[in-house]
Formats: sequence, C-alpha cells, structure tokens
Amino acid sequence: MTIAMNDLSTTRPATREFLAQEHRLYIDGEWVAAETGKSFAVLDPATGEQVSRAAEGEAADINRAVDAARRAFENRAWQDMKPALRERLLHRLADLMEERTDILAELDSIDNGKTVGIAGGVDIPCAIDCFRFMAGIPSKLQGSTLKPSVPFMPDGKFFAYTNHVPVGVVGAIIPWNFPTLLAAWKLAPALAAGCTVVLKPAEETPLTALYLAQLAEEAGFPTGVLNVVTGFGHTAGAALASHPGVDKVTFTGSTEVGRLILQAATGNLKKVTLELGGKSPAIVLPDADMDIAIPGAASAIFFNHGQTCCAGSRLYVHKSCFDQVIAGVAEIAKAMKVGPGLDPLTEIGPMVSRVQQERVHSYIESGKEQGAEVVAGGTVPQGGGYFVNPTVFVNTRPDMRIVSEEIFGPVLVAMPYSDLDEVLAEANNSDYGLSASIWSRDVATIHTLAPKLRAGTVWVNCHNIIDAALPFGGFKQSGWGRENGVDAVTAFTETQAVCVAL
Repeated sequence: MTIAMNDLSTTRPATREFLAQEHRLYIDGEWVAAETGKSFAVLDPATGEQVSRAAEGEAADINRAVDAARRAFENRAWQDMKPALRERLLHRLADLMEERTDILAELDSIDNGKTVGIAGGVDIPCAIDCFRFMAGIPSKLQGSTLKPSVPFMPDGKFFAYTNHVPVGVVGAIIPWNFPTLLAAWKLAPALAAGCTVVLKPAEETPLTALYLAQLAEEAGFPTGVLNVVTGFGHTAGAALASHPGVDKVTFTGSTEVGRLILQAATGNLKKVTLELGGKSPAIVLPDADMDIAIPGAASAIFFNHGQTCCAGSRLYVHKSCFDQVIAGVAEIAKAMKVGPGLDPLTEIGPMVSRVQQERVHSYIESGKEQGAEVVAGGTVPQGGGYFVNPTVFVNTRPDMRIVSEEIFGPVLVAMPYSDLDEVLAEANNSDYGLSASIWSRDVATIHTLAPKLRAGTVWVNCHNIIDAALPFGGFKQSGWGRENGVDAVTAFTETQAVCVAL
C-alpha cells in the first residue's frame, strides 16, 4: 500500500500564512530571535518535508524568558489582579481559540500528523473547555479559618486562617502528541492561580504553542505573564528545568525524561508535577456487550495512532470470548485507512517523526523475534512519511518487550485470562499505573475490580475519556500529581497560614 501525500493547498489561507512565517520566540511581550540566531526546520510527518521554521532557543533565551516571567510576577499586577478580571482574560483567550478552531486543528494536524478531524473534534474543543473550566476557579479558591489551641500559651487567644498564594514562575514542558491540548492543561491552571509561565513545546510540534501566544497577546494578557521558547529538550528544556528562577516545573512526557526533570529540579528544590508514561490494560469480562467492547478496545489503542500515554495497549480478554474479540479488533485494524492527517478519510495518520516510526517498528520486529503472532498489521506502508500500520499481536508473554514497555504507537498486545484474580495480577504487573478500562455489564464486578487496579483513572465501557473536571495522572512510575480538576489550580499555589494574636 502506498500512502498519498498531504495537500497543504486544502488548508485555510491563514494557516498557510502562519506556516510561511519565520517563527520567533515570545518573550516579555515581544517576538524575538534566538540569541544565537539559529532556527530549526518544522517537518510534516506525513511527508517528511519542511513546512516551516522556528527559532532555536537555548539557555540564554530561557534566562531572558524566566527573567521576564519573574518581573511580571514580582510586580504583582498579575497575581493581585481581581479574580473576575483574570477570569475574563482566560475566557477571552478561549473565545479566540474557538474562533480559530479550524486553524489550530490544521496546524496540529500538519505539525503532529494526527487527523484534522481528531484535532478539530477532540483536541481543540477540549483545550478550549480546559481554559473555560479553569477560568472559573480564581474566584472560588477558598482558604479556611482555624482555631489554634497553642498548649504552651494556655491564656493566649489566636485567630488563624489559610490562603492559597501562587507558587511563582512556572516552567511548563509539553510533549508532541497533543500539542494544543497539553499546552492548555499547563497554561490554564497556572495562569488561573496567578502564576507566570515559560512554556517550552516539543521541538517536533512548536506551531500551536506559538499560535496560542499570538492569541494571548491579542486577548490582552499582561507583558511577561506568558512566554514561549521553542527549541530542543536537551538545551532549552534542560535549562528551564534546572533554572534557579523557576519555582515549579510541570512536565508531560516519558518516564525517562521525567527522571531527568527531577534531577534538574533539585538545585533549588522547585515544586514538580509529572505526567509520564503508561502501559494501560483494557479488561474485557465475559459478560461485556461485544458491540461496545470490540470497537472500544480498538479505539483504546488506535486513537491518535497509539501516541497516547493512556492508550489501552494491553488487552486482556476472558478466554471464553478471546477469539471473538481478537477477530473483531483485528478486522477493525485491517480496515482502518492509513494516510495523511489532512485527508478527511484518514483514520491512522503518521508517527510524529522518523525516530518515532523507527522506534515503533523496532518494537514490532522485537515482538516477532520473541515469538508473538501478528494477526493484523506488523508492517510499514510504502511511500514517504512516518507511517506504521495498526498492529495486533497474540501469543504474547509478560516477559516480552512489547508487553512490558511503552511503545507509543498503534500496537496492541492481547492475552487471554481465566478469572478475576489472574487478570488483576497481570493488569497490575507493570511499572506504570496511569489508566485502565473495564468492559462489563456486571455492576458488582466493576465496583469490586476498579479500586483494586493500580491506575490513576479507571474507565468503564469506555477508554481515553478526558474532561477538564476529571483529575488525570498516574500511580507508580506514571508520575506525580494530577492534571485537570480544581486540584490542578491549587497545585500551582502554596498554602499559607496566617496566625494573629488577639
């Protein structure tokens, strides 16, 4: 099968105009070149060809951005802004994003390779919803009044209360799989809390972060509150994580890089939130509605081409229905249209880069070499771009790399089980604990099994369902802290106690 090329001429004029720009860094309310003058190519994963260029920020540029964010924080205009006014600015940014949804979706598709339908129907609406949800929280952050006893001062009288105060300057580092959405997950709660931010997008997908900065500027955000430095992880990202002027780092990405972030943060003991990798189990019970479970299990792994930290990459099916489920999932995989993201008929777009394509393909070859059986896919299509056909493995074992390690591609490993104790042990037999799904109609079994799964999110008869109100994060090596929900804002604050002698 030969893959067709992306046709950029089908995009909106505003999208093509944005791609044609020589993109600069956004620091202290100005668009500036990198201090070195260097830039890097932005590639279309569907073709491997350059579609734009972005400034290559390094440590000196991070210094400028952190200094700008520090000035914006210390002058207190932002952190002391009335909650209702900060709320209006966040809503104004959300409104602008909604007006430009089509442009954001096209940029995400071109930059990342995801289908424009998924970008426009999932990523961008969820990002907008995140800004709107977080916008309502500044006016609702509540402290508490306390009644201290102070036993060593029996005659003393005290009144005490607590405040949530913004943590300060935030370094936000995001990955390439959901460029706009994950930028929103970082920016919206941090800005709602009254923090200032330096955002470092993935080098593979810098475009929508820069476009968001344009929209924030148009919305009227104060100078220095939001800064965007594009560049590479080992230079700009490392400098941001270790910078002594940063009070908190929030990172989404691989567990391996998460460890490096932790090491870098020790210098000034900055606060850290980490949303890391996963190897999530999807468990199909024998009583499941197969009309829901089979397409659901396929969507769990093939959504966003498997480039999802919470992808249902390990499928456990009761032996009584294993053959039926695997046949159904394999049929779906074989029928999926692989192609460029801008093609409205595409269901599986390319991997984000040649490196990621080769990584996924190496895992597929490893599975074959270790004796797993391919029942769908297992190949790379002909033609340009970084494509991998959706793949399903059976006859797998827990010691295989494809079972134990995160692949981050459209590769499913499937295993039969006999009883709940067995599947629970296998599902929890992982270094990760980000998410899991249960497919069943038995309410008692669902509520018995769910709390025993070592996962930050357990979905029932669905998978990959996210919402700004739902906390998202993992157990074990899937990270620290939670994204989304009210706690996402309080995570960007410090709790301050005030004690008054009466």
